[in-house]
Amino acid sequence: MKQKAPKKKRTKAQKREMIWALCFIAPTIIGLIVLNFYPAINTLWQSFCKTGDFGKGNVFIGFQNYAQVFSSGEVWHSLWNTIKYALIEVPFGVVIALVLAVFLNKKLKGTSLFRTIFFLPMVCAPAAVAMVWKWLYNQQFGLLNNVFGTNVAWISDPKIAWISIGVIGVWSVIGYNMVLFISGLQEIPGDYYEAAEIDGATGIRQFFHITIPLLSPTTFFIVQTRIIGALTIFDLMFMVMDKTNLALENTQSIVYLFYDYAFTQGNKGYGATIVIFLVIFIMIVTFILQRAEKKLVYHP
Repeated sequence: MKQKAPKKKRTKAQKREMIWALCFIAPTIIGLIVLNFYPAINTLWQSFCKTGDFGKGNVFIGFQNYAQVFSSGEVWHSLWNTIKYALIEVPFGVVIALVLAVFLNKKLKGTSLFRTIFFLPMVCAPAAVAMVWKWLYNQQFGLLNNVFGTNVAWISDPKIAWISIGVIGVWSVIGYNMVLFISGLQEIPGDYYEAAEIDGATGIRQFFHITIPLLSPTTFFIVQTRIIGALTIFDLMFMVMDKTNLALENTQSIVYLFYDYAFTQGNKGYGATIVIFLVIFIMIVTFILQRAEKKLVYHP
């Protein structure tokens, strides 16, 4: 049998480099532990507990919270509200952003200005966005009803309120999606388009047979991240929908329901269980998307 070679001892210079490397990454590691790992573990622990009287201490109750969550019609209804929002925001946000990216990727005058204008919603404060859209949707004094001469309760009618919220979501993410699409378009070699033009392919045929297939990795990344973002939507609904709004029941997301139980009602154990329920659902969706990637994404 061959004897293993003895391990070489680190020199003083190597040890010094290792210490400096640990010092440089220490802030990141501490930040991850404090801001990510500990809250995640604590949330999982609290999901097995019931908050004590007057918010003091936790009482371990096993899987009672999970049994209550999985049998709760309110939780499933909130999840369905969240899925409805995602069905509006994700496909429309992706398609509109893709079309804009194709036009703004061309060498035209003012493209930089238009890119900035479309990206502005991403840098605006959510509170400011909510205030503007609440004014636009106002039934009596809103701009939409005044322009179209209607009297529609855009965010108060339970039948259409979730669509109105979805429109705000689409408007908010178009700029972010567009920037990613432009980045992906710039990675496509121009030789493909030149060869297609020589063969007589029109711009539409080039879009469907060259742009979309070669842009599929970027598209898949955007779709996956936006689905996760849509399923965890909270701030938009929290600031647009008031507690007294008649349509709140048909629009509140599952994260909004978590906030209500954990911070309004003080039932942190049940709220933590709702979060774990959402995490499980997102993991299932992500697993399905990862399996579908091999069939839907084209890797040249």
